Amino acid sequence: MKRRPLVSIITPTFNHEKYLADCIESVLNQTYTNWEMIILNDGSTDQTEQIAATYRDAECRIRLVSQENVGIFRLSESYNKCLQIASGSYIAILEGDDCWAPQKLEMQISAFQKDPTAVLCWSMARCVNADKSEVYYTAPDLFATDAGYYSNDPVGSIMNIFLFRNCIPALTMLIKRDALLQIGGFKQVFNLPLVDLPTLYELAHEGRFIFIPETLGDWRNYATQITKTYPAVMTEGFYKMAKLFMDSNADDSLRINQKELDSYYARRMVIAYARSGRYKLIRGEYATARKDYIMAISGYGMAEPVWKIRAAVGWIFSFFHLDVEWLARIMGKRSYTER
Repeated sequence: MKRRPLVSIITPTFNHEKYLADCIESVLNQTYTNWEMIILNDGSTDQTEQIAATYRDAECRIRLVSQENVGIFRLSESYNKCLQIASGSYIAILEGDDCWAPQKLEMQISAFQKDPTAVLCWSMARCVNADKSEVYYTAPDLFATDAGYYSNDPVGSIMNIFLFRNCIPALTMLIKRDALLQIGGFKQVFNLPLVDLPTLYELAHEGRFIFIPETLGDWRNYATQITKTYPAVMTEGFYKMAKLFMDSNADDSLRINQKELDSYYARRMVIAYARSGRYKLIRGEYATARKDYIMAISGYGMAEPVWKIRAAVGWIFSFFHLDVEWLARIMGKRSYTER
């Protein structure tokens, strides 16, 4: 009789032929073995489906679901399709261009066994470049001033972080299936091309989290990945989520006010438009890069003057089709050019 998997791994993927084998191998190399992997191919136009099918044919714990492309603005549909298929008591997230450390699932299942009332377990992860030859940073910061909220104890207190940023690397999340079903599955709001933070907003009020201060995975960060097309859209969506939450919740555990929130997001919008312009320069989208740089320069008052200067430099570079990443490297800054 086939054993029912305790962990169901949801792996949405689109045109990840360069990275999918690395992703799947990191699951096959897990020291914990009672899992199933559900790969959802969202209408890829490269060899993604063929790569996934090869692994499925060789490993009975891997399932492949293919659909016509619905894109990242309907990402919750893809995630919830996998959730309906999943048979595990725990749901793990691993998108097709990310990968795990071998002990990831074993450590998290052990943590849940010690604390069965928690609803989510997460850990640190490394942000790396496309070929993983460079580590940009490791998140979250163990010494951050708000690190005391990482365990969401008392329940809901992690909203003091979520209203500003998502501290939880999505690839590290292991979620109780029952908790996900309780909130109606994965969430996607305000035209955001992601499901992790809207879903975490809901889970934050379902129970405590377990934080493991170990680095248990890598997520790739490169200029041509789809989410890099929408940094300003994403920041605006985060702001709308935060404002709606602040307007509809009188929570004594919150340590922020609306003025602080407005000031923070004004700064973040300048940075988002400047970064959007930079990613577009890398992709050779010079005209639209200039539009984003102008938004960074002219909008949001005097917020983030250094970033406004960077945007002005990028705006000039765009006219001459110059490589802004070359300047970043000369200045000792992080370069996002895909390798």
